[in-house]
Amino acid sequence: MARRDASPDFIEALARGLDVIRAFQPHQPAMSLTAVAGAAGLARPTARRVLLTLEQLGYVRSAGGAFELTPRVLDLGMAYVLSRGLWEVARPHMECLVARTHESSSIAQLDGPDIVYVARVAVPKIIALAVTIGTRFPAMPTSLGKVLLAALPPEAAEQVLAEPTRSGITARWQPGPAERAAELREVRARGWSLTDEQLAGGIRSVAAPLRDGNGRVIAALNVTVHAAETPVETLTGEFLPLLLATAGAISADWARYQSAPQVTLPLPGALTASTAASRLQVAGQVSAQRTSG
Repeated sequence: MARRDASPDFIEALARGLDVIRAFQPHQPAMSLTAVAGAAGLARPTARRVLLTLEQLGYVRSAGGAFELTPRVLDLGMAYVLSRGLWEVARPHMECLVARTHESSSIAQLDGPDIVYVARVAVPKIIALAVTIGTRFPAMPTSLGKVLLAALPPEAAEQVLAEPTRSGITARWQPGPAERAAELREVRARGWSLTDEQLAGGIRSVAAPLRDGNGRVIAALNVTVHAAETPVETLTGEFLPLLLATAGAISADWARYQSAPQVTLPLPGALTASTAASRLQVAGQVSAQRTSG
């Protein structure tokens, strides 16, 4: 495989290691060496060396002639989430929002033309697309993505959307430049966004921006419902006011969090990234069980 970057500072071996980790997709937890090599675009011997290295580091394990990721990979993503502190600030507000709506709520940030979920409190409902921390969707057909794209200058938003998605999802709604621009103008004007089965059938959601102390949009918060259960009128008439209030409360707390002196103390029993990842996934289920019980 040819070098993808001519810079002398570019480490090709590191890039190949990340390619191998990303080769593992949902619903395909175990892959053969040949399958990994093909998905990562690497020669089979190269893929083998990378996999064996990742195995020694604890990120991959082999069994029955196949390879699979280990939970330690969560450390890579959780290092980002925990370093931002956004989850701890948002969690109690999100749990309260879910308790009042009995619907799932998520936070996402923009990564190129996609959104990536960084926090979630879920209720046990079956929807068309499964969402977990780290899930990636194309931004434009999602309520979260519309909010984040609308925070950019129009020219910058179009430049971002011109990049290829890495989500692996084909959305139902494929707007052209004029339709995208009109949609984002509306979101900027009203301060929130709505998606009605534009990403996939059966999914509706509303989203609002989360801001820092300077008013800059740092993420987006949504409420997601099943289209067959919740009409648009309920979503915008009942849930949207609760969402906007929650987004405002999180933004205010985040501004206070940023302005406070940050001191890190070596506390006994401090959470590791992997333990925090597990709690992050479980918190929403516990909250949902409490509210429905």
